[in-house]
Parts: sequence; C-alpha cells; structure tokens
Amino acid sequence: MQKAIVLDQPAIRRALTRIAHEIIERNKGIENCVIVGIRTRGIYLAKRLAERIQQIEGEEVPVGEIDITLYRDDLTIKGETNEPEVKGSQVPTDITNQTVILVDDVLFTGRTVRAALDALMDFGRPSLIQLAVLVDRGHRELPIRADYVGKNIPTSRGEKIVVELEEVDQLDQVSIYDK
Repeated sequence: MQKAIVLDQPAIRRALTRIAHEIIERNKGIENCVIVGIRTRGIYLAKRLAERIQQIEGEEVPVGEIDITLYRDDLTIKGETNEPEVKGSQVPTDITNQTVILVDDVLFTGRTVRAALDALMDFGRPSLIQLAVLVDRGHRELPIRADYVGKNIPTSRGEKIVVELEEVDQLDQVSIYDK
C-alpha cells in the first residue's frame, strides 16, 4: 500500500539538476568524466544527468550502462531456478584513468553498488569512482556511501521505496510503500 509520494516530477528534475551542478563543481568541469548507469532505472537517470551537464557546460559527457546481474551476491539466495537474464553492459569509452560517475535510483544495503564496482573493473581501472543516487534510504550492509544524493529518505525495513521513471513507467515519482 502506498504511504506517500516523496518526490514528484518537478522535484526529481530539480534533484537531478542539483546533482549535475555538484558533479561539475566537484570535478572542476567534466573533462575525463564518464557517467555509467546501473540497469535499469540508473541508466535513464544517467542519461538525464548527462543532458543537464551538457546544457550547463555545453559539452557532452559519455554515458554508458552496466548490467550487474552476474556480479550479484544473492543469485543463489533468491532461489531462482532459471538462468539469470543478462541484458549486457555498454561502456562507450575506455574508463582507465577516467572519473566514473556511477548512477543508480536507490541506495539501500550497498550490495548493488558493490556488484556494479566489480562489473566496472572489467572495463578498465578508473582513477576515481563517484556514486550518484536519486534516493538514499539508509540501512547499509556494506561501507558504501553516495557522493551525490537527490534526497535522503530514512525508512524502516518494513517500507519499500519505489522509483518510477517516465522512460519505463510512464510517470516520474518516488513513493514509499508498506511491504
């Protein structure tokens, strides 16, 4: 059951614009930066960030996508009897000695980010990896924190954060649900 909408379309747009400015400021521009979204919704957020950065800086930043399916540490725990569906990763440039901004929709336990870090290493050795998330809901199980956060939403373990994006869900909003 939906408890509340915590971010609507304008709030998501503002959060991404702020994160884009923070990325530019922290990296003193976007030279040697690559944005990589974690499948699925992280990819669309990464593309939106790249668009905002281009509007601000007038330069394109390469955007890639990464599929962490085979890097997850819970494949056997989830009890899936079928083979996991791998969609593939596409990183448009060599990330060696680049600053990679890894993008995801929700940061929860940190396990998805850990898997993404493992997957990224198959594409080269970045000089720096930064993490941008739309929502940080707490409850970390690994020592991982985001460099850029759209909104901190403290939750209980009995709640669920649902991010809906227009590209996938035909609307932009972030909601809290009871499990």
